[in-house]
Amino acid sequence: MYKILIVDDEPNMRSGLKDNLEFEDYEVETACDGEEGLSKILNYKYDLVLLDVMMPKMNGFDVCKKIRAEKNNVPIILLTAKGEEIDKVLGLEFGADDYIAKPFSLRELLARVKAVLRRSNHSYSGEISRSNGISDSSSPTHCDEEILIGRISVNFKTYNACEKNAPISMTHKEFELLKYLWERRNKNVSRDELLKDVWGQEGFITTRTIDNFIVKLRQKLELEPTNPKILLTVHGIGYKLID
Repeated sequence: MYKILIVDDEPNMRSGLKDNLEFEDYEVETACDGEEGLSKILNYKYDLVLLDVMMPKMNGFDVCKKIRAEKNNVPIILLTAKGEEIDKVLGLEFGADDYIAKPFSLRELLARVKAVLRRSNHSYSGEISRSNGISDSSSPTHCDEEILIGRISVNFKTYNACEKNAPISMTHKEFELLKYLWERRNKNVSRDELLKDVWGQEGFITTRTIDNFIVKLRQKLELEPTNPKILLTVHGIGYKLID
């Protein structure tokens, strides 16, 4: 059974989401603000976090940044009433895997939840101890069966990445994007293809968002991210990953 954490300061939103997700046979816990949510995420293992952006004590963006700074790659869907493009881009840059704006339909939310859980497949780099939230250094880094792409070794089965046997933190969306480009390596891939096949034509995603994700991948893959040799821009089309 998948375990989901809802972090939202609105009691009605928390209880409504909890009831509906439990009806879909998910195990659900809740937190009423960012600080409580961060503590739970760092101390317990979840398959997915639904994280509100506008909260007291600590907003969702800051929670997201702190989670990723701890090398915890639990999938995160941001919930927000704000609709400006800059907020959407910031949320994804801070490490969120998806983004849904309030008000949203239950059907849309459940579809997003299922899609993110399907992509994550229970795997994210850096297993978190249930007792203290510290990465278990004795656990394997899953760098076997890896593919070498630029500076890093990637295992698309376990959603893990390493550089010289040291784990690299990547979100599931970054893995999905890199996997898509790898499967089409040495070929031009348009931004429209990425929008359709990686993001599923989600309405809030724009080509600017894709460009930001490409920048983040280059920082991990390239020796000189500002002068890429592996992940190239094809002007007027999109991108190409060089084998």
